[in-house]
Amino acid sequence: MSNMFKTALLLGALTVLLVLIGGAVGGQQGMLVAFVLALGMNFFSYWFSDKIVLAIYRAQPIEESQAPALYRIVRTLATRGGIPVPRVYLIPTETPNAFATGRNPQHAAVAVTEGIMRILDEQELEGVLAHELSHVTNRDVLISTIAATLAGAIMILARMAQFAAFFGGRRDDEEGGGGIFGVLLMAILAPFAALLIQMAVSRAREYQADASGARLAGRPWGLATALEKLERASKAVPMDASPSTAHLFIVNPLSGRSLLRLFSTHPPIEERIARLRSMRV
Repeated sequence: MSNMFKTALLLGALTVLLVLIGGAVGGQQGMLVAFVLALGMNFFSYWFSDKIVLAIYRAQPIEESQAPALYRIVRTLATRGGIPVPRVYLIPTETPNAFATGRNPQHAAVAVTEGIMRILDEQELEGVLAHELSHVTNRDVLISTIAATLAGAIMILARMAQFAAFFGGRRDDEEGGGGIFGVLLMAILAPFAALLIQMAVSRAREYQADASGARLAGRPWGLATALEKLERASKAVPMDASPSTAHLFIVNPLSGRSLLRLFSTHPPIEERIARLRSMRV
């Protein structure tokens, strides 16, 4: 299944969720408003979702003079992968993690946290960046970034629906809405549905990016060792991240929170490490 088809399918699925929330809150009129809103959001997400995600985590552009080793690794890997050198950002948090974003290789960006720069050596950092640039070369960054943007919007609208239900909301079922119980049900189920959609598109691509990243770096053990360090650090100091954007990161930033691990968009870290250690590059 091509990533363009997956993107269209995801946009369609999340649009339906938005329309259902609109119907639960405002009946037919609410569905129409939600549909128009969804069309606008789909357009906005395609063109600006990368900027939205970077802004959420207060990522700032970093100059080559500030991190020459980081730029050297990114430039080398981009050349090997046959893509333009992506923009490089630094996220101001001690939790070690990283993600890539952008609608295509020509508009890609890679973001690393201050914490990951401190705990990984160059070969481990190379493994992480190779994984992230593999998401770019595999052209699956767009679908994950759009998923983050639209799922986040759905969760916000679901919370609004909860407040509408608690403070009176829509009561006349004749217009086609589900009344207060429909609003409550949709408000509860919509965020979980959005997360399940993310899980469906995220787990397989992580294995794929691990494998292609190991080949891009020329060795699998750098990434395997990095994942071990990142997993321990993420459990000790969970990142202040939203569940709607957690799937973007190389390791689950919510892994220290037991309830949210039930909805992890990442495959088990032990399985990822085992696959990497069994690779022959």
